[in-house]
Amino acid sequence: MNNTVKGIIALLIASLGFSLMAVFVKYSGDLPTVQKVFFRNFISMLIALSLVLYFREKLFGHKESQGLLLLRSSLGVLGVVLNFFVIDRMVLSDADILNKLSPFFTIILSAIFLKEYVRRYQVISIVIAFIGAIFIIKPSFSSDTIYALLGVAGAVFAAGAYTVLRALGSREKFYTVVFYFSFFSTAALLPFFIWQFEPMTGIQFWSLVLSGVCAAIGQFGLTIAYSYAPAKDISIFFYSTILFTAIFSIAVFGDVPDALSIIGYIVIFTASFYMFMKNKPPKDSQRSI
Repeated sequence: MNNTVKGIIALLIASLGFSLMAVFVKYSGDLPTVQKVFFRNFISMLIALSLVLYFREKLFGHKESQGLLLLRSSLGVLGVVLNFFVIDRMVLSDADILNKLSPFFTIILSAIFLKEYVRRYQVISIVIAFIGAIFIIKPSFSSDTIYALLGVAGAVFAAGAYTVLRALGSREKFYTVVFYFSFFSTAALLPFFIWQFEPMTGIQFWSLVLSGVCAAIGQFGLTIAYSYAPAKDISIFFYSTILFTAIFSIAVFGDVPDALSIIGYIVIFTASFYMFMKNKPPKDSQRSI
């Protein structure tokens, strides 16, 4: 089994992990969003902590990385809160695909803040993806539109976090970054968690615990996948979350996306596939490597 296949398998596992995370978040029922995010990040923090201690790395990274780590964590927690808020209020697969706009926003933010060159095909992909998003958002003055726009805002904050990670580079180990983010978000949300806390049933408690476990599987699977193969070669497989989430949405909650949403999924996936194919090196250059 070559490294590319290993990367694809790890990415599929990560996709399944994030899809199941969303399912458990929604299945936990009518609990405050902050309570759900707190559990998700607290469990991830414990798992990341065990890895940091095992590999004897710095818990909070190096001194020169603190600014970027704080910024990444702040943007990340805003993205997760908005994502969880939208998951509870939209068809699960709609919320998931809107969150998957983050790679396109990452290109834009990297161009603005990191001065990375944006290629023509990337611009075309971004435009196509945003057209697809319109089919899902279905602009109107309804609450559904507001929730969809909040989902897009969540994708923007997530993209901001990914952009900061690009600036951070390989200066910190992935488990240190995950622990830092999880610890920061847990500490930041603790006062709101205490203030808004609502008693939980056994099912709700274990649903939130499992959402944290699945989130950790997703985070680590994603990192491991890209350690085996470049993003340009395997990133398209991360969009398998759309399929997983759509299946879970129908099977568990009976939420069937409407025709316009399905068109939006196809359009966004097409934009992603187009960018994936343009990112791949020519076969001749692959043979010469």
